[in-house]
Amino acid sequence: MLAFVVRRLFQAVVVMLVVAFIAFSLFQYVGDPVLSMVGQDATPEEREQLRSSLGLDRPFYVQFGHFLGNAVQGEFGLSYRQGRKVSALIVERFPATLELSLAAGLLALAIGIPLGVYTALRRKGFLSNLFLAVSLIGVSLPTFLIGIFLILLFAVVLGWLPSYGRGDTVMIGWWSSGLFTAKGLQHLILPAITLCLFQLTLIMRLVRAEMLEVLRTDYIKFARARGLSDKAVHFGHALKNTLVPVITITGLQLGSIIAFAIVTETVFQWPGMGLLFIQAVQSADIPVMAAYLCLIALVFVVINLVVDLLYFAVDPRLRMDRAAAAH
Repeated sequence: MLAFVVRRLFQAVVVMLVVAFIAFSLFQYVGDPVLSMVGQDATPEEREQLRSSLGLDRPFYVQFGHFLGNAVQGEFGLSYRQGRKVSALIVERFPATLELSLAAGLLALAIGIPLGVYTALRRKGFLSNLFLAVSLIGVSLPTFLIGIFLILLFAVVLGWLPSYGRGDTVMIGWWSSGLFTAKGLQHLILPAITLCLFQLTLIMRLVRAEMLEVLRTDYIKFARARGLSDKAVHFGHALKNTLVPVITITGLQLGSIIAFAIVTETVFQWPGMGLLFIQAVQSADIPVMAAYLCLIALVFVVINLVVDLLYFAVDPRLRMDRAAAAH
């Protein structure tokens, strides 16, 4: 087990180094941040002075080494656009993205798994076919279109929910949260639904397919032959084995939710990391863009490590294979 964790940690470090290098390399060609900071009227001397103070006149490898050394310490320099520490911006914006992503992920699991089980057990029923037909909407329609439709219906026409912003928040130490205020929860509903729809349909269809596959296996037939009830067969045996691949997909989808919350945050003007990244792209704010990509890569690496450990704990075949390999 220890060797498995050490190997995964080494792979994670390599991945983070590659992502940091690629991110920093690509953003050298996004645009000239000095031009966006001082404007068209600045003299060449003023531009060169600012370029020198930012360290942009140094060779690439020096800039990357400086960036890497600071990144290990959690520092990504100053934002060219806002003139503040990037680490402070991340601390300020990341709670909003994480809460939105967790709410969307939990919503997708809470609805997707029961619907997947229901459509598998009642696969010829009218409701099952209706759920499968409706689920095509979540797969087919782009996120921004779903978000605009929900705003039009629930915010403009019905006036039930707010259409933008995060609402009232409270500070818990350095963490800002909108989960403990009525306004904050109201502002969370539409973005969370928009962000979760694709993952919800994916989980529902995955659970349904895995459940149908498991129900055809020999040990399920043997369980029925022993006289076990349908409830014991479906939920005590079939569902338990169905959830093994679902754990992997769910973990990866949580990383995807955090990474691709950009569109949802832009549509609803949700003050998270995605909106910060879009604003950074518009102004060629290289430190913010590089920090965002490194943070997202770190999230994926951590989630993959946790998923591997959960998979190792849930599936006894992996433990047996590694024990056999050790001997």
